[in-house]
Amino acid sequence: MAVIVLIQRDVSPDVQHEVFELLRLLRSRAAFRPGYLSSETLFSPNECGRHLVISRWHSLKEWRDWEHSEERQAVLARINPLLKAPAQTQVYLDFPAPVPASA
Repeated sequence: MAVIVLIQRDVSPDVQHEVFELLRLLRSRAAFRPGYLSSETLFSPNECGRHLVISRWHSLKEWRDWEHSEERQAVLARINPLLKAPAQTQVYLDFPAPVPASA
């Protein structure tokens, strides 16, 4: 069952580029973690400074391992002071494929 993680961050326009570079660093490090499937970083055209990261993981355990890793926490320690408010994280589980009915 895949795990989809949404992380929304709001930053001032003057630090957007710095945050983007740190998010790219975070993604490049996550890519080598067990269970990492993919991620993307989106920017809102209507709300300047709003970023949304969507990442996909093979399992909840593998996401949690990365979420609490020292490597991730070190990069977040550089990102968090640049945020207007704490990041908002939501975790979703993909529905398993339905089992076909027997004929």
